Amino acid sequence: MRYTLGITMGDPAGIGAEITVKALSNKAVYDRCVPVVIGDGAVLKKMLHCSNEVLAINTIKNPAEAKGHFGVIDLIDLGMIKEGGWEFGKVQKNCGDASFNYVTTGIELAMKGGLHAVVTGPINKEAINLAGHAYAGHTEIFAKYTGTEDYGMLLTAPGLRVVHVTTHVSMRGACDIIREHPERVETTIELAKEAMHLLGNDNPRIAVAGLNAHCSEHGLFGDEENVSIIPAIEKCRAKGIDVDGPVPPDTVFVKAIAGKYDIVVAMYHDQGHIPLKLCGFKLDSKTNKFTAMSGVNITVGLPIIRTSVDHGTAFGHAGMGFANEQSLVDAIYTACDMAAVKFGTKND
Repeated sequence: MRYTLGITMGDPAGIGAEITVKALSNKAVYDRCVPVVIGDGAVLKKMLHCSNEVLAINTIKNPAEAKGHFGVIDLIDLGMIKEGGWEFGKVQKNCGDASFNYVTTGIELAMKGGLHAVVTGPINKEAINLAGHAYAGHTEIFAKYTGTEDYGMLLTAPGLRVVHVTTHVSMRGACDIIREHPERVETTIELAKEAMHLLGNDNPRIAVAGLNAHCSEHGLFGDEENVSIIPAIEKCRAKGIDVDGPVPPDTVFVKAIAGKYDIVVAMYHDQGHIPLKLCGFKLDSKTNKFTAMSGVNITVGLPIIRTSVDHGTAFGHAGMGFANEQSLVDAIYTACDMAAVKFGTKND
C-alpha cells in the first residue's frame, strides 16, 4: 500500500523547498507513498531551477487529486508567496505566515482523513512569531491544532532514539517543570512506549536519563531524581513498562547505542539533541557542507502521524543548491513505517 503523505514545504526563505524537490527526485520515495507538497508554487519553481531538477508540477486542491507519479510533484499551492516576493536567507514576516499556514493546512487535511501522515520541512520560529503566531515550534503547533494535551518530541538517528520530557524552554524552566510536574516524566515514559509501538516494537527497553551530574549522587548535586524521576519510573514499572533508571546522562546514550536500550527519555532539549546529531550529522570542515544529515523528529501522542527533518532552515545556505535532503527522505520513510502500523499494509 502507498500512503498519502502531506509534505509541508517549510519557510520559503530556507532550504525547505530545495530539499523537497531533491527528495521527490528519488523514485524510491514514490514506490512507498503518494507525496503531496503543501506550499507555494513560486518558491517550488524557483528551487527546481536552482537545483537543476527536471520535475513537473501538478497543482491540485486536495490530496485525492494527486497523481502520485514519479517525475511529477503534486502541489497544494496556497498562493501566499508571489514570484520575487521573498528573499532567501532572511527572516521575513510573510514567509513566517506562509510556513505556518502550510503546517495548519496539513494538520487539517490529516485530521479529516485526507492524509495518512504529515511530514514537515523546517520553519523559522522567529519568522512565525513575527507573523503573529506565538508558538515555540512545530511540536506546539501540532499539539494545539489537534487538541492534544500530552505530547512529546522524539528524535531518531542510526542507532539511537530519544524522547524529551521538556523541549523548547530555558534550562531554568526545564528544571522547574521536572521538579514541579513529576507526572510529566511519567507521561513521557508512557509516550516512549506508545511511539515504539508505532515504530514496530511492542516491548521496548526504555532508559530514563538523570537530570543532574551522576544522577545527583543521592542528593549531593540536587534532588530532582529523588523528588520526580525515581517516583515516575516506579509508577511506570508498576504498569508493566520495561524501564530502567535514572541512568547518568553521560553514559546512558553510550549504552543505548550499544543496544542495551531501545529508547532514552531525556530531561531537556540539548541533553537529547546533542547525542542524536552526533549520530546522524557529518560535517566536512573543508567545505563547511554536511555530508550526512540523518535524523527524524517525531511528535508523539498526537491523533495523527507527524514526522519532520531534524534540522533547521539553514538560512546561511538557502537558495544555493547544495542542501542535503537525507533527513527529509528519512522522515518520509519513517512516516510510511508508522502509517503501516496504524493503518495496515493492505490496499482498501
